[in-house]
Amino acid sequence: MSPNPLQPWMHDVPAAIVQTKAALRQRIKDLPERFAVLDAALRTEVQAVRDEQAAGGAVPEIAYADIVAGSVTEAQKQRVRQRGCVVLRGVFSRHQANAWNDSIGDYIEALHYEELAKSKVGLDKYFSALGASKPQIYSLYWSPAQMQARQHPDMARAKAFLNGLWDARGTDGKPEFDPDRECAYADRIRRRPPGAVGLGLSPHADGGSVERWCDPSFQEVYREVYFGDVSAYNPFSARGRTHTHEIPSPAVASVFRSFQGWTALSAQGPGDGTLRVVPIAKGMAWMLLRALHDDVPPDDLCGAQPGRAHSASPRWHQTLLDAEVSIPLVEPGDTVWWHSDVIHSVEEQHRGQGYSNVTYIGAAPWCEKNAAVLQRQAKAFEEGRSCPDFAPEDYELGFAGRATAADLSELGQQQMGLRPW
Repeated sequence: MSPNPLQPWMHDVPAAIVQTKAALRQRIKDLPERFAVLDAALRTEVQAVRDEQAAGGAVPEIAYADIVAGSVTEAQKQRVRQRGCVVLRGVFSRHQANAWNDSIGDYIEALHYEELAKSKVGLDKYFSALGASKPQIYSLYWSPAQMQARQHPDMARAKAFLNGLWDARGTDGKPEFDPDRECAYADRIRRRPPGAVGLGLSPHADGGSVERWCDPSFQEVYREVYFGDVSAYNPFSARGRTHTHEIPSPAVASVFRSFQGWTALSAQGPGDGTLRVVPIAKGMAWMLLRALHDDVPPDDLCGAQPGRAHSASPRWHQTLLDAEVSIPLVEPGDTVWWHSDVIHSVEEQHRGQGYSNVTYIGAAPWCEKNAAVLQRQAKAFEEGRSCPDFAPEDYELGFAGRATAADLSELGQQQMGLRPW
């Protein structure tokens, strides 16, 4: 059974969009004034991002050693909350990251991935049809290196720190999630050779698209934006976040992630075909009310499409996109993280010199929503099938070189839902 059964409105999304927009516009009597507050705040933030970028960088950076030492200041934490993203430096040693990078390369070669990919074109409607001569996103989930990185104690400590940046209190005062227990959500690998083109992902946010307006569970998440004190909206309040309903799709994660993220397996930075972000954590609030303006057609939510990432376009969102910046240069073993509401993209072309390689590992703290996903994922792991959230390409099915339960530590078994905490 899917952890996200279809809600009634999902059976006719176009009608739901029209009805929801009309209902929200009717209910939000002060829409112009409410949006004006957000617009003024956004423009201030955009200028601040530009100034910070010119002065050395708008994306916060924290040394993992400071997390271990407990010396990260409250000002540093607050800046991450404001920018909605962070680079954690040195979570793993360069030696360890290089070893994982080499191991994944050997795994791909032993699997004959590129040959297999020719027979699977079209299964992944988002990446497999790219015009590149070689794959750039590899639909692999169970390589030994990926499993080692996910279950590494330093990764767990980094995620606990990030989870701790949230106010985890729910509607009833009880925690929405446990920041110190993590669910190992299986994601893929990116390997981009120099000169690669075609992987560019336009600016978008994950974690739902039209749902952010149409589903009551998301209206609860954004209650201050729609119905309360809009200036009090806190994107790091977990209230309602673990009870949302997403349209089931290979483009939409069914887990709650406090941060999306990846671990650098090679050096990469601006121009290397890697990540760009709009480092404004409250930017989503502005996007939500922007779609309710008179200049947006009644059946349109500024281009948001069901079952897809939540797009940000120059036509509707240029004010926000004016703050888009590249991540700073990162080294093997650094990790990069961003809030699921944060607009991000991937550069269209890799103009650098070396490979731009990462393994995608996000922070998915333990909650009932994520535990339900682990049940489905555990079966896929045991059989060597693709993670259920993604296209069923099943490259690793029957491959003897993939990781098995015997390769998991006690912590790894707990994170995979195979052993009680």
